[in-house]
Amino acid sequence: MESEGPEAQEGPQSGVIGERKRLNGKIHLEPYNPDWPGMFSDLAARVRAALPNRVLMLEHVGSTSIKGLSAKPIIDILLVVEDSRRESDYVQPLESQGFTLRRREPEWFEHRLFRHAEIKSNLHVFSQDCTEIDRMLAFRDWLRANPEDRLLYEAAKRELAAKHWAYGQDYADAKTEVVRAILDRALGRSNTKA
Repeated sequence: MESEGPEAQEGPQSGVIGERKRLNGKIHLEPYNPDWPGMFSDLAARVRAALPNRVLMLEHVGSTSIKGLSAKPIIDILLVVEDSRRESDYVQPLESQGFTLRRREPEWFEHRLFRHAEIKSNLHVFSQDCTEIDRMLAFRDWLRANPEDRLLYEAAKRELAAKHWAYGQDYADAKTEVVRAILDRALGRSNTKA
């Protein structure tokens, strides 16, 4: 799950920070790259160096965390802190390690998104006890353990990636139906296929 929240409108308190970049094209997917876990480890070390006493959980999530799955070459990282609303606890320390705050979404689990200057990545920050954490991990773990759904997800991604998109978020939003169906199975809510 390229864990993207609803696209928020730009504004001083919510949404995209800085310029929202247009894609105006297709999504580039790459075959699974065995270097992706190492890239995650490098980024994780930077996060831990920035926040030595504030990291409650740090996990490699998204498609690059699933061996054998094609993905956009962007490392998704889940960072859980005590309270993501308290940006003074973590924004400046993360910036000192090359991360830049790019999105603030108080309406979507108080999500914050950072990008790194050197390694293409999305660092997703949530507060402890946020329900989205369990969903992200369940989706990742299910795809790691279930090749049939991994192939289903890959086929959906490839079909959608071949289309023309104004913004990358539009592609992420288009995956909602297949993500929801797989997540329902991961959470034991259904045995049907998308």
